[in-house]
Amino acid sequence: MAEVIQLRVEERIPELEHLERVGLFTSKEVKSLIKRATALEYKLQRLILNKEDFIAYIQYEINVLELVKKRREHIKYNFKREEIEFPIVQRINGVFKRATNKWKSDVQLWLSHIAFCKKWATKTHLSKVFSAMIAIHPDKSGLWIMAAKSEMEDMNSSESARHLFLRALRFHPEDKKVFQEYFRMELLHAEKLRKQKSMAEEAEMDLGEYEFSPELMSGKLAEIVYKEATEKIQGAEFIISLLNIAAIFDFTKELQDTILTDIQSKYTEDCVTWDFLARRELEKPSAGEELSTAKGRASDIARREERCSLVYEEGLQSLNTEPMFTCYAAFCLERHKRKTNVQELKDKREQRLQGVFQRAHDSSMLKEAFYKNWLQILLAAGDAEGVARVAMAATLRYSQSVSTWTLRLQMLMQLDSGDLKTLFKEALECISPKESLPVWRLQVQWSTGSQSPEETEALLKRGVLSAVPAVAMEMKECYLDWSSATGGYKKARKTFVSLHESRPFSKTFFTKMIQIELEQASPKMSNLRDCYERALREFGTSDEDLWLGYIREELGTRGQPENCGKLYWRAMKLLEGESVERFVSNYTLLQTGHL
Repeated sequence: MAEVIQLRVEERIPELEHLERVGLFTSKEVKSLIKRATALEYKLQRLILNKEDFIAYIQYEINVLELVKKRREHIKYNFKREEIEFPIVQRINGVFKRATNKWKSDVQLWLSHIAFCKKWATKTHLSKVFSAMIAIHPDKSGLWIMAAKSEMEDMNSSESARHLFLRALRFHPEDKKVFQEYFRMELLHAEKLRKQKSMAEEAEMDLGEYEFSPELMSGKLAEIVYKEATEKIQGAEFIISLLNIAAIFDFTKELQDTILTDIQSKYTEDCVTWDFLARRELEKPSAGEELSTAKGRASDIARREERCSLVYEEGLQSLNTEPMFTCYAAFCLERHKRKTNVQELKDKREQRLQGVFQRAHDSSMLKEAFYKNWLQILLAAGDAEGVARVAMAATLRYSQSVSTWTLRLQMLMQLDSGDLKTLFKEALECISPKESLPVWRLQVQWSTGSQSPEETEALLKRGVLSAVPAVAMEMKECYLDWSSATGGYKKARKTFVSLHESRPFSKTFFTKMIQIELEQASPKMSNLRDCYERALREFGTSDEDLWLGYIREELGTRGQPENCGKLYWRAMKLLEGESVERFVSNYTLLQTGHL
């Protein structure tokens, strides 16, 4: 093994001599390079190979390359690249090859090799790496696309890219992304031919017998790809994606018309088709005379939106479904959110949006999320009656939805209208108890501001007795806060004593009471100890902060410092996992006065 390593180190000597001779590295740095390289070479010759060793070797060599590059720029020396950089690049490629042969399944390793080849201009090696990678990973369509793009962009070879896409389609005959990128590649190839012809004509070059094929330049190959794709993959969304790709190129009007005709004839039962056709109306050119004024521009936008609306209406006549209403409502909402200073346009947009919401609701086809938008619009308009009506309709439609009930209750609380007490009761009956916490929070918030203290306390007591742990724990915290706010320390202490034996508990419940105790003019240490002991009984195995807080209090003027040692050993026995390490380090900082 030592002989092999010695040979590899000696192979570096010519490049190292050049580095020292031209002044890029000093003699001391060259010796350091040899020492480090020898150590890395030994790691690569172990019986049990480690991927991290290969990565460290590669990273070290790349760092050397980067350093050489910076020093060249610094001393402005641009010669002997073949004698210096070329051997390093070759060596890195060799190590990458050994690593990818050993760990063939590691895609990230392959991609790192590709990135290196691209950065350090070893394009001849790039194709070989891609070929080896897709031979190992033919099931990953993204790698085929990457390889084909590299051939097209880096190697400037449309033929090789086409060949790769055709091979990819054998493994992935129904992959949308492969077809999309293949389609794009053929259009790029046609555009490249058109540019070449244009440049040749401008330069008046004699091309001899060579002729630019009109069919290739018009995108006929892309049309063939399109037809093959539509035979294998159905769906308006995919066809529209191909149309959007074709629209990027200015010579594809005929192809675009063909695709558009297919969409209109074959996919009228898909809401995506109608959504696409409607939105196209916004992009159509308009008369230029009236666009000089703000009012003229607003009128033009209003006419475009009206045309879009007519297409959606036509779609609803043949496809009266929830997805169709969703597309229409989403479009109207999108336009409604756009800013304009023309009030007439604002009113038209709002009127259209509310009309769509109402029709979708009447047909029981309005999605839950849109009810929130509808209520916000009505609330902004000050229509309290409309808010109450729509909120009630939403909860009737989605009676088990927590978010819908919460929205209705929030809106009515904001307007201070309706029999909220009855509504809260109805909400808790309709929704699942496990999801009822947001409703309980709202009810406590409303009761605190609108009901008598006796009614609020009764509500909190009901919440504390909930069978759902999350609700019971939070209601205990709310009860303690409310008691402190309304009755002071004595009321809070009484509430704590009444609840500290009934599980479940949250850490916050105890820390709130500790904070209340500490806020008193002369806190009782016995009460603080009681709070800490009860908290540690529940959370002492995982929460080191409670132990540290307890020790800090004992170290204070009210406590007994001699208890700290006992608390420390209790904590060491009870704490588990990483909590022990954190406790020990923080305890040390506390003892030295740094915490």
